[in-house]
Amino acid sequence: MTLTDSTSTTINRAGIRYGDPDFVLGATSPVIEHQLRHRSVRAFLPTPVTEEELRAIVAAASSASTSSNLQAWSVIAVTDPERKRRLSDLAARQKFIIEAPLFLVWVADLDRGHRLAERDSKPLGATVYLESTLLGVIDAALAAQNAVVALESLGLGSVFVGAVRDHPEEFAEELGLPPHSVAVFGLAVGHPDPTEDADVKPRLPQTAVLHRETYDAGRADADLPAYDERLAAYNRAHGLTGAWTERVLARLAGAAGLAGRDRLRGILERRDLPSR
Repeated sequence: MTLTDSTSTTINRAGIRYGDPDFVLGATSPVIEHQLRHRSVRAFLPTPVTEEELRAIVAAASSASTSSNLQAWSVIAVTDPERKRRLSDLAARQKFIIEAPLFLVWVADLDRGHRLAERDSKPLGATVYLESTLLGVIDAALAAQNAVVALESLGLGSVFVGAVRDHPEEFAEELGLPPHSVAVFGLAVGHPDPTEDADVKPRLPQTAVLHRETYDAGRADADLPAYDERLAAYNRAHGLTGAWTERVLARLAGAAGLAGRDRLRGILERRDLPSR
């Protein structure tokens, strides 16, 4: 099924999403069509994100599912230019962090539970386990993805920043994070610069990610060569090089590809998140 845009041109957004014009959805909705248009934005106009927009984004984030309603996440809104510059230096010196009017740092936050336990003189021993750390990370990720859908509906754009995890202790110091918490990723937010050379990037075909009843590796991998060709074509169109397989293997070749994040277990312990 396709929808028609304001110029009465029929656009198969699902086909664009997969880089396959023959892929058509038989069921869709305005929300799905909105999600199919998602792309990362790395060039922003100087127009500020308003306080009203920020509150709406956080309201959407707060509406995400959360394990046992623990809501084990927090988000730091950074707009100060000098602080953004310092955070950019810690996050692989990515220029768009400085240029974006708003930088959101998402935090797996188990310290709130510790403060409640201290207030009520109650024991709190479960936060030392890996499950609790994962809970905070997953809660933060769910909230952030809700935020992205919401901000795009307001005409804003964003890009996730995993390089926050390159130097999580320095991020914690810069942002005044309490113990039992850690910054897990950032999100640069602003009005997209229409001159940016970027578009909807093709994703893996559904055959690679959707399994029926049991995992079928052979079926999942059968269409990867075709996907490599589609992504390579996208990259060439935007002045980039390489195919998906090359990127995956280079990124996962060894600890060097982790940009220092191989040290995370020790850092989590020092942040009072031993994750046993």
